[in-house]
Amino acid sequence: MEQAPRDSERQLQPAPLEPLSHPDAGLQSAVGEEAEGARDESPGEGTMTENNFWLKKIEISVSEAEKRTGRNAMNMQETYTAYLIETRSVEHTDGQSVLTDSLWRRYSEFELLRNYLLVYYPHIVVPPLPEKRAEFVWHKLSADNMDPDFVERRRIGLENFLLRVASHPILCRDKIFYLFLTQEGNWKETVNETGFQLKADSRLKALNATFRVKNPDKRFTELKHYSDELQSVISHLLRVRARVADRLYGVYKVHGNYGRVFSEWSAIEKEMGDGLQSAGHHMDVYASSIDDILEDEEHYADQLKEYLFYAEALRAVCRKHELMQYDLEMAAQDLASKKQQCEELATGTVRTFSLKGMTTKLFGQETPEQREARIKVLEEQINEGEQQLKSKNLEGREFVKNAWADIERFKEQKNHDLKEALISYAVMQISVCRKGIQVWTNAKECFSKM
Repeated sequence: MEQAPRDSERQLQPAPLEPLSHPDAGLQSAVGEEAEGARDESPGEGTMTENNFWLKKIEISVSEAEKRTGRNAMNMQETYTAYLIETRSVEHTDGQSVLTDSLWRRYSEFELLRNYLLVYYPHIVVPPLPEKRAEFVWHKLSADNMDPDFVERRRIGLENFLLRVASHPILCRDKIFYLFLTQEGNWKETVNETGFQLKADSRLKALNATFRVKNPDKRFTELKHYSDELQSVISHLLRVRARVADRLYGVYKVHGNYGRVFSEWSAIEKEMGDGLQSAGHHMDVYASSIDDILEDEEHYADQLKEYLFYAEALRAVCRKHELMQYDLEMAAQDLASKKQQCEELATGTVRTFSLKGMTTKLFGQETPEQREARIKVLEEQINEGEQQLKSKNLEGREFVKNAWADIERFKEQKNHDLKEALISYAVMQISVCRKGIQVWTNAKECFSKM
């Protein structure tokens, strides 16, 4: 760990940290510390020892969704969807395996888990949840959050969220995450007992820090711009895809009209009847295939939406860094002010206007004893301020090191996922086009046989 400068004057100028040449080292050290912390605490009845780490021994899935009716906090009846989380032990070397454990969770409980992770791991790009209500969908697809198709897509998204957290080198070791998967009864109470809500930064303070930080880190400023652009580009891409899907739906359904016309025509044509009937059948099959095609496209759209929501997770890391930088600058400013006051008392000269200086002029000078007492108090406050500033400097450096390591990990994940999703989407479109060509080839053969 790099020590803070001893020179107090250098401490009064908290500047952004230099770029790190090996960001992975920060992540590895953080993983080691988290593993040590995990080994010190026992998550319920399980243990997280190095030789028996639960994540390496279980599989996680959200296997089904169920519509339920109950009472909310206002004692009003509501309808909601519950999701079944199953954790299954991986088979041991001796051939034995533990039975599958399962419990039900609401979407709001997933939100509570993620909010907790955001507060306790501010340097991590926390995986996002799937959308609560459908957006950027083609008009034939229901946007109702109780629609079975949407619930199924959200079930897949919630499972993906759990797998993202479980595969993260730090988040997977969290005790609350373990209890989320294994403890159904009083899990909410356990989360609330952590007091994470009290540790959450207020939006007003975050907004204040955004506008008042004097020395913002250029890397985090660029990261914020990148997240804005990422969100804008993906949003535009999803809107275009939804418009194209609408037009494609219309084109396919027109083939259904061809099928109906050919079938009606075949009834009045004796020699061409069989050919027209066969061609009409091919047109009907082609027209009906669009529903499955666009449902498959929604799967790829959901993969893009995940990174649409990841943009906000990136901004959350940037906001936390701004808050830390703001606190650091305020501490440095307060320390500088106290040093100036101490110097003015020691020399008897006032360099800046102050209420105390005006009072002294009006009511006389302080006695030497009073001045010495004030100087002693200020020196104690200065010493505390220097220690606090040193601590904030170290905390800030550790945050930047760990945050940038996790951002590098996120970038690798993003590049890999989006590359695979776009390639798969292109392959699917090629397959769709080939099927379309085959339908018209078959229809052409029907016409040729007339």
